[in-house]
Amino acid sequence: MTQATPLIELEQVSKVYQAGEIEVRALVNVSFSIQRGEFVAIIGQSGSGKTTLLDILGCLNRPTDGEYRLDGDVIHSLPEHELTRIRNRKIGFIFQTFHLLPRKTAVENVQLPLLYAGFSEDKQRHRALELLTKVGLDNRTHHYTNQLSGGQQQRVAIARALVNRPDIILADEPTGNLDSQSGHDVLTMFHQLHQQGQTIILITHDRDIASQAQRRISLADGEIVADDGVSTPRPVVV
Repeated sequence: MTQATPLIELEQVSKVYQAGEIEVRALVNVSFSIQRGEFVAIIGQSGSGKTTLLDILGCLNRPTDGEYRLDGDVIHSLPEHELTRIRNRKIGFIFQTFHLLPRKTAVENVQLPLLYAGFSEDKQRHRALELLTKVGLDNRTHHYTNQLSGGQQQRVAIARALVNRPDIILADEPTGNLDSQSGHDVLTMFHQLHQQGQTIILITHDRDIASQAQRRISLADGEIVADDGVSTPRPVVV
């Protein structure tokens, strides 16, 4: 048996922003790996670097130094059109503010990633309806976002994130705008997805939310200060 190649590998990743003559070091020599199927929380207060790390993991930004590998492939040096393709095919995003289009229905919002990926309209609709049913919104498919509660809007966002069967779900403070019951429901969905083998990376400042994850990586001042639950990788028989 051999150890599986990590799905995500960061090696000595740093990110420096220039603010006039001042250098702002948002990330400093960050190194970790995440195996396929892990549920990981990245926790830190405002200014800790977690948003910059999210942007790099989501191929929305590039590190200044270091290397980012996704499924064994070096990612950060790829041209922008390749990064766009990876974001569409391999990464599902869930945001605190949902980022749904207000003039489109729930099913139309969920279809969007499939539209950009070039699927036929029939396939888009079939897959979108399948996912909305999975998240418990089969009776809200034709409602506009302003007709949905915050918890229902986040369920639409989760369905949209899953619609392309991504390798990774990146969730940025996904319960931040929800009441406690809706937040609990969203975390329950994450646990169900994790049990089904989905890789989930949850960005949060809330230690209670982070405690729901299988593993926690803590950031402060752009550096990893704790990694308290490295999971045993799934062996691969060869």
